[in-house]
Amino acid sequence: MHWDHLIKNGTIATPSETYQANLYIKEGKISAISKTALEGTAEQETDARGQYILPGLIDVHVHSRDPGPTYKEDFFTSTQAAAAGGITTIFDMPNTTPPTRDAASYQAQVANLTPKAHVDFGLWGIALGPMNNAGLPELHDAGVIGIKYFWGYAVNKNTFQLTYNYEPGMTDVLPPLSDGEVYEIFQNVAKTGNVLAIHGEDSSLIQTLTEQVKKSGRDDYEALLDGRPNLAEEVTVQMGTAFSRASGAKLHVLHVTTAEAADAIRRAQAQGAPVSAETCPHYLFLSNEDYPTVGAVMKIYPPVKYKRDQQALWQAINDGTITIISSDHAPHTAEEKSGSLWKIPAGMPGTETMAPLMLNAVNEGRLSLQKLTALMSENPAKRFGIYPRKGSLEVGTDADITIVDLNKETTIKAANLHSKSKVTAYDGWRVKGIPVQTIVRGETIMKNGEIIHKPMGRVIKPGN
Repeated sequence: MHWDHLIKNGTIATPSETYQANLYIKEGKISAISKTALEGTAEQETDARGQYILPGLIDVHVHSRDPGPTYKEDFFTSTQAAAAGGITTIFDMPNTTPPTRDAASYQAQVANLTPKAHVDFGLWGIALGPMNNAGLPELHDAGVIGIKYFWGYAVNKNTFQLTYNYEPGMTDVLPPLSDGEVYEIFQNVAKTGNVLAIHGEDSSLIQTLTEQVKKSGRDDYEALLDGRPNLAEEVTVQMGTAFSRASGAKLHVLHVTTAEAADAIRRAQAQGAPVSAETCPHYLFLSNEDYPTVGAVMKIYPPVKYKRDQQALWQAINDGTITIISSDHAPHTAEEKSGSLWKIPAGMPGTETMAPLMLNAVNEGRLSLQKLTALMSENPAKRFGIYPRKGSLEVGTDADITIVDLNKETTIKAANLHSKSKVTAYDGWRVKGIPVQTIVRGETIMKNGEIIHKPMGRVIKPGN
């Protein structure tokens, strides 16, 4: 037998087991897994002695800005960053220019992104309420990985762009949807069988509270939290889970940040609602106490909250309430992230640093490596309908593999990020445990921190 690629002497780690084995790849698929050497030759060999072979990591929450403000990021650089961070598949968010709102814009986006993709990718579609309710079935049929609703945001009726800070009287801007209009989105997505994801913050509450805080003249991080409190997430998640239970829509709550939201999700799941949830490294490793050191780079929506919330999120991971870790990769330039906390944009890169931070947490004993593979490989693949093709190490599936060295240490440096945005809250952080090789359908994209392969990523769709 002749194989294209042999990964030998490594330790395979999946959610269910860990064992030493050799893994054989042929024509982009896993051909065999054996605890003893098989007869035959291989075109390429990787010696993974002392390292772990994981199912390729999946990042379900990436903003690549392409098309749109590509001076911040584009798909070429965002997928380089993903590969550098051990990610083999990303799901790109739909708030691009124009957004992915119908079958035609989906096909245009696939054509735009495929030549730039270093890893495989799925595309989120956007829900705009009455502006595209009728088109949600065709958006689903086109192949979107899920449908996202940016709860509480206004929309420009001409460009379909989101308006993050709506004020009455804005020209050509439709105000945020009513609760009834939002419920109609849940009903329509439920009919497709796709996943509906929400950004869970109550914009009306935030607008009122932020105006109150601004009148006081405060411009500190605690002022930001007073304007976007835990309550803003709690009430939206409560309504979203209730809408999910009533409509049958498969709800995915994005970037959970608070103890209250985690509790609401836990209750909904116990009642049988089809609800899943994710959180991100910045909510697990940062709190409001870090702002004096990290500074405005840390401004993210929803914002990083308090230590008690951080602890509650870890508990939610441990008890299975939160089943996915994502990055919410949202690049901006260093210049844009400098200035008044009220005026600078929210977000920072994260797809490259996510796995090193989580692997460091494995070394610290905060979770097991098997749990990590569930959170970052198997669970996202299952939730979004691409398992076992993605998210598994099974014979016949795509040879998407992340090789990690739990003993290797490095220092995260903003200047070394593969993203266009050289901005991170973790600049100077020392981590132990990093991805050393990223393999997509049998091809090594990253090795020892270097991108060594031209773009070859493909779009993926639920069920294929």
